[in-house]
Amino acid sequence: MTRQKTITAATLLRAKQQGEKTVWLTAYDAVSARIAEEAGAEVLLVGDSLGMVCLGYDSTIPVTLDQMIHHCAAVVRGSTHAWVVCDLPFGSYQQSPQQAFASSVRVLQKTGCDAVKIEGGEHMAETIRFLAERGVAVVAHIGLTPQSVKKFGSYGKRGKSDAERMQMLADAASVSAAGAVCLVLENIPADLACEITGTLDIPTVGIGAGSDCDAQVLVWNDLLGISASNPPFAPAYADLRTTMSQAISRWSADVKSGQFPK
Repeated sequence: MTRQKTITAATLLRAKQQGEKTVWLTAYDAVSARIAEEAGAEVLLVGDSLGMVCLGYDSTIPVTLDQMIHHCAAVVRGSTHAWVVCDLPFGSYQQSPQQAFASSVRVLQKTGCDAVKIEGGEHMAETIRFLAERGVAVVAHIGLTPQSVKKFGSYGKRGKSDAERMQMLADAASVSAAGAVCLVLENIPADLACEITGTLDIPTVGIGAGSDCDAQVLVWNDLLGISASNPPFAPAYADLRTTMSQAISRWSADVKSGQFPK
């Protein structure tokens, strides 16, 4: 499929400046990319959440760079104009800016995507600056950072205490100053997300962070009601899990009874 880029980092920045919301959605293969794009998604995020929703892991930590490249390349092939962002998985960028650059080069060259996403605030600013200075578009991610679940012990809301709030404000300012082109805010208080959004020049992307962010993102499986259960901040807009189960059950019964094929 020929890609005709109409969404770029400049497009997203201009939307923020003009007060226009943008729509992000995770995608994990060519089919989900095509459907999401046709339905209005402007940014496709190939999240390491694929480890949990596609690969059967109990967290994002086991996901490898090769797996991210495999899925991201499929998403790029299935899209025509969306901005495609690929998560750098756990262990592929934290060691040093040089490691992060090497991983980013592999992703960009092998998939054709537009940007990489990394988790972390102030402590990742040096890495973000190193990448940005070398032409890599970086989406930063603070708040609930799933790759750090072993450290925090849960997927609970972040930024509730005064100390956490102050740190998150510092994190947001730091990654923006370092050259991140967008900032994901996950599962933080809405008023904190609003404050961060109002102080930054770059677009913020909310997931469980209230309605004042410049964009919103959800996980494909959660949005469509495929997940067995959803986080409280991710409402299902359909019940495809039931629809798919019923279709398979009807077909199975027809096979057993000899009604299929006719």
